[in-house]
Amino acid sequence: MGRGIRFNTGLGQHILKNPLIVNSIIEKASLYPTDVVLEVGPGTGNMTVKMLEKVKKVIACELDVKLAGELQKRVQGTPLANKLEIKIGDVLKSDLPFFDACVANLPYQISSPFVFKLLLHRPFFRCAVLMFQREFALRLVAKPGSPLYCRLSVNTQLLARVDHLMKVGKNNFKPPPKVESSVVRIEPRNPPPPINFQEWDGLLRIVFVRKNKTLAAVFNSNAVKKLLEKNYRIHCSQNNLEIPEDFSIGSFIQGILKDTGYAEKRARVMDIDDFISVLHGFNAKGIHFS
Repeated sequence: MGRGIRFNTGLGQHILKNPLIVNSIIEKASLYPTDVVLEVGPGTGNMTVKMLEKVKKVIACELDVKLAGELQKRVQGTPLANKLEIKIGDVLKSDLPFFDACVANLPYQISSPFVFKLLLHRPFFRCAVLMFQREFALRLVAKPGSPLYCRLSVNTQLLARVDHLMKVGKNNFKPPPKVESSVVRIEPRNPPPPINFQEWDGLLRIVFVRKNKTLAAVFNSNAVKKLLEKNYRIHCSQNNLEIPEDFSIGSFIQGILKDTGYAEKRARVMDIDDFISVLHGFNAKGIHFS
């Protein structure tokens, strides 16, 4: 399948051609006959057809009208046709449908925004098994102290359990991508942690810009102080709190860091519980990040 089709690598079209890997990915998703599965970037349908044989329905989101037509043709006139729904368009710009599991060989350039669209989607889905560029996959599962540990690692692990399942070499695709790939399983934490995600992400954006610096140094930046002072003044005016004339946001912030015990800590070795403590320390004193 796919002979004579020109793939648009600019859209991330690298079709997974190795049936052993296709089967292995589907197996790792532990699909049930009653499942509705979301697939993004189905390509010519190598994975889609195998899933249609196992589940109640596959909703395939495809940006390329030609490829969507190929997929439609592939199942036409078979019992699988009425189990397939094709949505044409940009998955990032449309609302996700209801689904139980998401299985996809993702176009790599949408990896990060798609992961967060998935994790903030309600109602909850059971799991996602996704193909990513190797380095992106390793960032998702990176632990504190690892060189790849970043805001993406912390945010993903706050909202989900993430496991690296297997490496996939570039020769398993047509055309082969320039980079190696990996398959990752993501299971959302349900119920989610009781944290305002905008506040949380606002804190992480600040501390991971310079993840090797101490928090005392990071929060001493003029841009950070300006932002937090603006937010603090809004908070005080909304809550009828008076700000002393000799108020210094810099001293106020450093005092909070000292009281929480994190002034000398660095983001690259802090874990989720550490960031929760820092966020609560700031919020309790009226300092907000969103």
